[in-house]
Amino acid sequence: MTEPAPHRPFAFDTEFDASGVVVSPSSFRPTKRAYSPIEVDALLAQARLEAREAALAEVGSLQAMAVTAIGEAVAAGAPALTHLIRAHREQASHLALVAARVVAAAALDRFPDGPLQAALEALGQEIDATPRLVIRSCGLDEAVQARMTQLCAEAGFSGLVAFRDDPDLAVAAFQLEWADGRAEFDPDAAHARMAEALASALATEAGHAETLSDGSHSDGQ
Repeated sequence: MTEPAPHRPFAFDTEFDASGVVVSPSSFRPTKRAYSPIEVDALLAQARLEAREAALAEVGSLQAMAVTAIGEAVAAGAPALTHLIRAHREQASHLALVAARVVAAAALDRFPDGPLQAALEALGQEIDATPRLVIRSCGLDEAVQARMTQLCAEAGFSGLVAFRDDPDLAVAAFQLEWADGRAEFDPDAAHARMAEALASALATEAGHAETLSDGSHSDGQ
């Protein structure tokens, strides 16, 4: 049941002065129980406006809360994502180094004289005046010696070429010795230097990398 509205005893609280002019009007305001259609439309429009403003305010608040939550989630996940990107970069770099070593090994097996030829061409002026050139390598049979002698002649060297067979050297590895200098090439040592340079570059990059919130090395075998 609907409880009746509480009744207030009537109090005549209007004050007048001696001449009958109202000094303080009564605070009593009767409850309005009937509204015209125009008033009803106005009240409905006002209610819709207030409801819309309240809904927009709530949506804005929810949006702000969502943006804050997203920012906190990104900030929390940024270090792990940075570490994952760094690990992926290191693994990709080492994979590329391993692939390069495989390709280089296949190329040296097919063209074992390539490094020696490149070295003789690069050292042409240095060894041109020396009377004797010593070549140390492995598997120096007569055919290999003849081929290396031809390479020296093609590089412009006209002195004596002496050969020293060294079974401890790897395939395509060699050592050149002449009166004023020495040069050598070892595929394994070259790969080790490349791996060391790569590790140093990755370590330097990791030390200067910016985290996403603000702005392990393993030898490839």
